[in-house]
This record gives sequence, structure tokens and C-alpha cells, in this order.
Amino acid sequence: MPQPLWNPSPQRANAAQITAFQRQLVEQGKYVGVGYADLHRWSVENPQDFWRAVWDFGQVIGEGDTSQVLAHENKFPGAQWFPETRLNFAENLLRHRDERTAIVSLLENGERRETSYAQLYIRVAQLASALQAQGVQAGDRVAGFMPNIEEAVIAMLAATSLGALWSSCSPDFGINGVMDRFGQIEPKILFAADGYYYNGKACDSLERLASIRKQIHSIEKVVVVPVLHQMPDVSAIEDSVLFADYLDDSASEVQFRRLPFDHPLYIMYSSGTTGVPKCILHGAGGSLLQHIKEHRLHVDLTREDVFFYFTTCGWMMWNWLVSGLASGATLVLYDGSPFAQEGKLLLDAIDREAITVFGTSAKFIAALEKAGHKPRQSHDLGSVKAILSTGSPLSHESFEYIYRDFKDDVCLSSISGGTDILSCFVGGCPTLPVYVGEIQAPGLGLAVEIWNEAGQSVVEEKGELVCTRPFPCAPIGFWNDPDGSKYHSAYFDSYPNIWAHGDYGEITEHGGFVIHGRSDAVLNPGGVRIGTAEIYRQVERIEEVLESIVIGQQWQDDVRVVLFVVLHDGVSLDESLQTRIRQSIRENTTPRHVPAVIVQVTDIPRTISGKIVELAVRNVVHNRPVKNTDALANPEALGLYHDLPQLQA
Repeated sequence: MPQPLWNPSPQRANAAQITAFQRQLVEQGKYVGVGYADLHRWSVENPQDFWRAVWDFGQVIGEGDTSQVLAHENKFPGAQWFPETRLNFAENLLRHRDERTAIVSLLENGERRETSYAQLYIRVAQLASALQAQGVQAGDRVAGFMPNIEEAVIAMLAATSLGALWSSCSPDFGINGVMDRFGQIEPKILFAADGYYYNGKACDSLERLASIRKQIHSIEKVVVVPVLHQMPDVSAIEDSVLFADYLDDSASEVQFRRLPFDHPLYIMYSSGTTGVPKCILHGAGGSLLQHIKEHRLHVDLTREDVFFYFTTCGWMMWNWLVSGLASGATLVLYDGSPFAQEGKLLLDAIDREAITVFGTSAKFIAALEKAGHKPRQSHDLGSVKAILSTGSPLSHESFEYIYRDFKDDVCLSSISGGTDILSCFVGGCPTLPVYVGEIQAPGLGLAVEIWNEAGQSVVEEKGELVCTRPFPCAPIGFWNDPDGSKYHSAYFDSYPNIWAHGDYGEITEHGGFVIHGRSDAVLNPGGVRIGTAEIYRQVERIEEVLESIVIGQQWQDDVRVVLFVVLHDGVSLDESLQTRIRQSIRENTTPRHVPAVIVQVTDIPRTISGKIVELAVRNVVHNRPVKNTDALANPEALGLYHDLPQLQA
């Protein structure tokens, strides 16, 4: 039996909120057992009691009858949570209105701003009043093309206080990437910065903003936040105004509109693997309840904590981080490269801001180790009680590195979920030990299992991650999917009434989880999900390219993007052509989409129906067997991808 890397002290475990939560249930006469496994089992078997207890423990602000927690319990999808209640998401995040620090906003260039809870409330009131005067109401869409700065949080809170839906993406998206997303949802208001800083460069956004405004006719106002310039020239952008000029300075109160529990809150986006991204609708109540549960019970987040997660506004971890306001924590936002100053910038921020919960990616941790950083020698790090990691599986070496060279008295929680549920299926627990390479536990209230190919629940065997019972943070649907067919196809086609998440993993002997990666073809370099279709669209613009296929190759504890191209007769893949391909991808998507390797091939394997098969190519490249080649129209093409010298270490 392997020994844990870390065990919580009895004092720490006893003081954790999850312990108080379990004790409270016992006092109410609920038999929930003694350990985490017992509590999890009870939470799954008694969903009505459990989620009502989360509502009460989290002191959710709302109205209506909470006695009926779940209607249509046997319909999945289709179950309804707290059908007789009404609430407002922003009201719950703005419950604190004192002088404690709510947000610290950091930029790569060294700029720092600090905002108290009282100041945050006033600024949300001023912006919400301006939006209301603009005619924004419940059901309208408000979008953000924003860096991770406090104005993005203010805009989200102001929009959702009115019942509008918020959707955002990061400013490194090209015009096509923005149009693929916002073009579908037709926002009324667009918030955007004049630019952003990344990797030592100032990147201007104004030209793209002007083009986006011209192409999305639903936009009535573009509200521009100065980041690069004190007074940016926005004259070329139709219907534009600077953020400070848009605010209603006379407003001092937020008129929160309470709406049904499942009123839509966020529109998130799938990776766009097979076409334009799917627009995933998340409800206000389910998102709030799930985030409160995860933050307070799984992370042990309190008002005393300083909470950081490296993310952009285009990743669901931004939405997850911002919900930390509901627990009264101080949020530390950062926009820029995580590797600025060789990663020392974020390490410096831990000490300067006294960060207690530090969230990052597996790639960042691995990069620190490879660079030879020993943070425990160069920094104090005394404030840190928890380190969270997601985006891609955390390697065994990285687990060991944290406890050897970062800090030995810290709860290292690898967490895994996704945009689909705006949260985690499996994650941390402050009262459980940490074992190398393992995620500590399934989330409370989530009936998570690993199923083999026969649809049987298995332990210590690899298979598909599924959730067998309804849960509040399941999407309420997809945008422009009136009959729900796209939604059903995305998650419920594999097993009737069972959520199939698309992760490939296993349950360990300790009851923890190991996620081995996505089951589908989504690329994941540096923990950032990338849809292959976004790359194909740019490659197809290159005249010399006939067709292409792209995969993610496991490479040095990460994933790198590999592009295969079929060229016109007589054309060779020289340096000039490679440069143009990469430039097209970089300019119209993000730098993360740019392939590390481009390889010329003569054929691409396809199914009989004509679909290219990324998974089959990826398996060949990794020397894994390809199942069911009978489904391929040209299975001989797979031989072209064997033992390519360009892909060898």
C-alpha cells in the first residue's frame, strides 16, 4: 500500500468546513457515517436532503419553498432542482459589502489595483443602472471580450443582477473565434479592453473590436476598458464608449432581479471539435450551489482566504474563481503569461498578496520543475494552505515536486470536470490524504463512476467517467437547440439516462481518481482545450493545402499540437509554407492553436461516411492499437503515420 504524500493534521481536519457540515447533519438526525466515503455515499443516495443542506450551509440568498428540492428525479436530462424558489446569482456574490478586499487585479506589466467589497458593490450598481437604461433585461446577452481584470467581474455581476446572460472569451481570440461564439448568441452589449499584455508584449485589440462590431449587428453598445492606454481612441468603433463614461455615477444600490432557480446565467462554449462551438447554457441556481459546495466543502474557502487561479476569461475556471466572492474571500486576478519572469511573477504574488489557495495548471508546475525552481528556497510561501491543479492530468513527478521543492504542508488537490458542468466531477478534500498521481475524491452529491466498455461500474480498471444520477450543475440546455437533440447527443447518447463525460480514467484503491485524458479528439496543450475545427478552418485558407488532420501528441509531460497536411501535386512543405500556415492559425485563433510540428502526408484516413478520424491517427502516433478499422474507407492510410521521424524525441 503506497504511503500518502500528505495527511491533514487532526486539528486541520477538525476545523474544516466539511467537518462542520457533516457534524451539522448528524445533529439534525441524519445518519451520514463517519468518513468522507460514507458522506459521499449518503449525499448521492439522499440528493434532496444533501442539496437542501448545502443551500442552508451556504446561506443561499433567495425566496420560496425549499422543501421540494428535486422534481422529475428519474428524468436525466429533465430533472428540476428547487422548482419553487427564486434567486439572483449576483446578489449571492455581493452579500458582503464591507471594507475588506474583494479583488486584487494584477497585470503582467506590474500594474496592481485593489477593490473592497463596498467599492465592488457600488461599481456594480453604477454599471447595472447604465445597462438598465440601455434597455438590458432578463434573457438578454451581454458579452465580454476581456482580459482577466476587475472590470470583467463587474460587468458580469452587473449583467446577471438584471437577469441577463453573461458570456466571455479572452482577447487573444482572433475575429473568427469570436464570431464563432458571440455571433451565435447575438449579444446586446459588448465589453472589451483596448488591449492586453502577454509575454512582454502589448497587444492592441481596437482593430479587431471595430471589425467584430460591424459583423455582429445585435450589438447596441461597445464599452471599452482602457488597459494599454489611459484614453484609447475608440472613434473607429461604432456605438462605442469608454467604461468610465458609461457608468451611472448617481446609482448606489443594485436592484437584484430574483428569477427561477434554473434561469440561465452563463453561456459557455464547447471546444468546436466538429464545427462551430456548441453554446452551453448554465443555470444560476445550479452553478451557485455547486460552486458554494466545491469552494466551502472541497477547498475549505473562507472569508480569511486569498484565492488565486490562473485563468483567462475564456476558460470556465474564471467563472469558478469569481464565485469565490460568495464565500467572502479575496480574489486575486492576473492577466498575462503565467511564465512571465520565468514563472517568478506568480510566485512573488503568493508572498506579496498572502495567497492561501493557489490554483494553476499542471503545465505550470511541470515547467517550474524543469526550470530548476525550488520555490521553498526562493520564497516564503507561508500563507499557502492549498494548491489546486487542473487543465490536464498532474504527473506523478509534479506531485512529488510540490511536496519536495514547493511546500510539504499543503493540500495538493488535482481537480477535473469541465466547461460542460462549469465545475468538477472529482477533486480535492481537506480531510483526506494526498496520494501521488491521484485526485482525492468524487464530488459530494455527484454519482460518479468509471464504466468499462460493457457499461459496468469498475474499480482499478480504466474506463469512461459517467454520472449516473441528476445533479444541479448539469447544463439547462444548449443555445439554439429547441428540441434538446444536440444536448442529448453530447452527453446521453452513450448510455440512456446516464451522463457520459468523455473523460477516460480509473478509480484507485483509495477511492480516488486518475484521469488519463479526454476520450475524444480535443487537443489539450498546456491544459487549454482546443477544438480541431478551429485549426482546420485556418489551414484550409492556405491555397497549397488540400486537406489536413490535427492531433495532440503526448510530449514531455504535456501535449503538443501536430498538424498533418496533404498538399497539391508538386508542392512541398518548405519553411516558407510552414510559416504561412502557422501565421494564419496564430492570427485567426490564438497562439496556443499553433502546431509545434507540421508533417506532409499523402492521404488522411476517413470513415465510410467521409469523416476524418483524429483518434485513430493519434493512436497510431502513440503506438496504440486502432479498434474497428472496418469503419474506415481507407484503412491503409493509417500506415502513413507510423514511426514518423519528425515525431520522435
